[in-house]
Amino acid sequence: MEQKRTVLIVEDEKSIVDILRFNLEKEGYAVLTAYDGESGLEQAVNGGADLILLDVMLPKMNGFDVCRALREKGSSVPVIILTAREEEADKVLGLEIGADDYITKPFSMRELMARVKANIRRTVMQQSGSAEGAMSAGGGLTINPENYQVCKRDKPIDLTQREYELLTFLASHPGKVYSRTDLMEQVWNYGYVGDDVRTVDVTVRRLREKIEDDPASPTLILTRRGVGYYFSAES
Repeated sequence: MEQKRTVLIVEDEKSIVDILRFNLEKEGYAVLTAYDGESGLEQAVNGGADLILLDVMLPKMNGFDVCRALREKGSSVPVIILTAREEEADKVLGLEIGADDYITKPFSMRELMARVKANIRRTVMQQSGSAEGAMSAGGGLTINPENYQVCKRDKPIDLTQREYELLTFLASHPGKVYSRTDLMEQVWNYGYVGDDVRTVDVTVRRLREKIEDDPASPTLILTRRGVGYYFSAES
C-alpha cells in the first residue's frame, strides 16, 4: 500500500484552511495545520511533512521569515508560498529565500492541487530514484544522484531541491537549449501558467550564484538570447 503523503498548511484564515484540508484529504493526502508562523516553523522543523503550503501574511512570524529559517536549518521540504499580493517583488523574494513555488490568491483549487501533486511527485521520485554513479558535469562540478549531492572541486554546494533538479536536467542534456516553457514542463512538472517564466529566471540566477566562478559571466549555464537556457558542453 502506497504511503500517504502529508501536507502542512500554515495559514491563519480558518476558512481557507478548511477548504484546503477538504480538497487535500479528498485527493488522499494527510494534513497538518498551523495558524501562525511560529507554530508552522516548529512543525516544519519537526518533520513529517512532504510539502508545505505557506501563507505570507501570518501572525507572530511572516511566511518569508518562516521559509528563510527553514532553509537555514537545512530543510529541503518543498514550499509553496501562498500570497494575496500581486507585487512581483513578493514573488521573487519568496523564490530568493528558497521557496519552490508560489501561487497568488485567489487561486483555483485545480491549479493549486496540480502544483501540490507536481511537487510531491518530485519528492517521491527522489526518494525512490535509482542509485547511479556520480556524474562529472564540467567546470569542476560533480553530481551524485545517489545522495543528491552536488560538489564543486570536491566542496559540497547547498542547493534547494528545485535548483538541484534544474541543474541535473540541463547537465544531462549538454548543449541543448530549453525555453522557459520547456523547463516548466520538464523540471517543474506543469505547463506554462501566467508569469511562471519569472520563476525559471530567478531559479537560474540563484543556481548560477552557487555554481559559477563568476555568476556575472557564467560558463556553465548559458543563455541563448530570445530562446532559453542550456548547459555548456565545453564547460
